[in-house]
Amino acid sequence: MKTQEVVNDLKRRFPNEPEYLQAVTEVLESIEDVYNEHPEFEKANLIERLCISDRIFTFRVTWVDDKGKVNVNMGYRIQHSNAIGPYKGGIRYHSSVNLSILKFLAFEQTFKNALTTLPMGGGKGGSDFSPKGKSNAEVMRFCQAFILELWKHIGADTDVPAGDIGVGGREVAYMFGMYKKLQGEFTGVLTGKGIEFGGSLIRPEATGYGNIYFLLEMLKTKGISIKGKKCLVSGSGNVAQYTCDKLIELGAIPVSLSDSDGYIYDPEGITREKLNYVMELKNIERGRIREYAEKYGCKYVAGGRVWAEKGDIALPSATQNEIHGDDAKHLVETGCIAVSEGANMPSTPEAIEVFQKARILYAPGKAANAGGVATSGLEMTQNSIRLSWTSEEVDAKLQQIMKNIHEQCVKYGTQKDGYIDYVKGANVAGFMKVAKAIMAQGVL
Repeated sequence: MKTQEVVNDLKRRFPNEPEYLQAVTEVLESIEDVYNEHPEFEKANLIERLCISDRIFTFRVTWVDDKGKVNVNMGYRIQHSNAIGPYKGGIRYHSSVNLSILKFLAFEQTFKNALTTLPMGGGKGGSDFSPKGKSNAEVMRFCQAFILELWKHIGADTDVPAGDIGVGGREVAYMFGMYKKLQGEFTGVLTGKGIEFGGSLIRPEATGYGNIYFLLEMLKTKGISIKGKKCLVSGSGNVAQYTCDKLIELGAIPVSLSDSDGYIYDPEGITREKLNYVMELKNIERGRIREYAEKYGCKYVAGGRVWAEKGDIALPSATQNEIHGDDAKHLVETGCIAVSEGANMPSTPEAIEVFQKARILYAPGKAANAGGVATSGLEMTQNSIRLSWTSEEVDAKLQQIMKNIHEQCVKYGTQKDGYIDYVKGANVAGFMKVAKAIMAQGVL
C-alpha cells in the first residue's frame, strides 16, 4: 500500500468530504509500514474494505414545532464495520452535521472500539437538527421522528447507538421510548439510558473520567503528578463537565470552559461549587457559558478559543479541529506538557505535528476518549445479563480498560529514541485487531 495513492483515489471518489479524508489520511500514514509487512492484506484489498463503510442510511426527518410549523432536517446513520461486534457509535444533533463528519467519526469509532477490547464494531449517526433553543416538547417530537426512520436498521445485536454532541440523557430517553414502542420489546438498543430503565452507573461521567485516567498513565511515564497542574478544558457539555469533576477530585486546577459563543478563563480555578453551577446552567437551564463569567467576575472572550491562554495541560473536549497549528505553537511555547483529547479529532494535522515535534505527551481521541464507548459496552453487557453493577465496579473496569489501551499504545508507538507516538500506537493497535477479524471472516 502506498498511502498517497489510496488517499488520492478516495479524494477522487469523495471530493467534498474533508473531515473523512483527514481521518483516513492520519490513520493510513500511521499504519503503512505495518500494513506492508502483511502481503495477504494487500491481496485481500483490505485497506479499501476498511475505508469504505458497510452501508450508509440517509433520510428526511419531518417534525412539527410548538407553533405548528412543519420542519425538515436530514438524518444519517453510518454503519462502518461490524467485523468485531455490532455497530456501535453515537448520534450527534448539531447544525454542522453532514456526511463527511459522520463518516470520519464512524471510521475513527471502528478503531477506538477495537482498542477497548470489547466486542463492538464502529458506526455513527446524527442530524443537522440542533436542540439549542428548542423546548422539551420540540426535542421529543424530533427524536421520535428520527427513530421512526431509523428503528428498523438498529438493534441490540445489530447496531447500538448512543449519545454525542447535542444528544444527552434526555434525547436518548426520547429515542429509546419510541424504539421500544415501535419494536414492542425492551432491549439494550441505545446506551446512555437513564439509570431507571437500563442505564449504567458512571456512563455520563465515563468519557471525561476515562480521558483523565489515560492522562494519568501518560504522566506516569514521565514521573509527573497531576496535582496542582493548571488545565485548559474546552467545551462545557458532558465530557468537559466530568473532565473538570475528575481534575478537581485529583487536585488539579481546571481554569477554562467554552461553548459555541466563546470561552471563560478563571485563573483562580473552577471549584466544585462553580462546577455545580455550570452543570445546572448547561444541563437544566440550557444557558450560555458567558453567564459563568458574569456570576464569578472572570474573563470571557466572545468568539475565542481557550488555547489562547496558558496552561500546563490541554484537554480539548468540544469538537473536531478546534486546535489549529498556531494554537498548538502557543501551547508549547507557554509550557504545556501534555494534550489529551476528550473530543474526536480536535487537533488539526498541523497541530499534531507541532505537539509531536516538541516531544510533549499527546494522546489522540481514539485512545484517550475511548472511556465513553467502553462504558457503553459495559452497559450493553449489563442489559444482556439483566444485572446492574455498582459505581465502584464500573469505575474499576473503566480504569482497567484505559490502562490497557495505554499499554497497547506504548507497545506499538514507542520510538527508537524512547518517545511514545500515541497516534501511531493507537492506530496500529486498533487496525491490527480489525484487520485480523476481517481476514478471518473471508470476503464478505
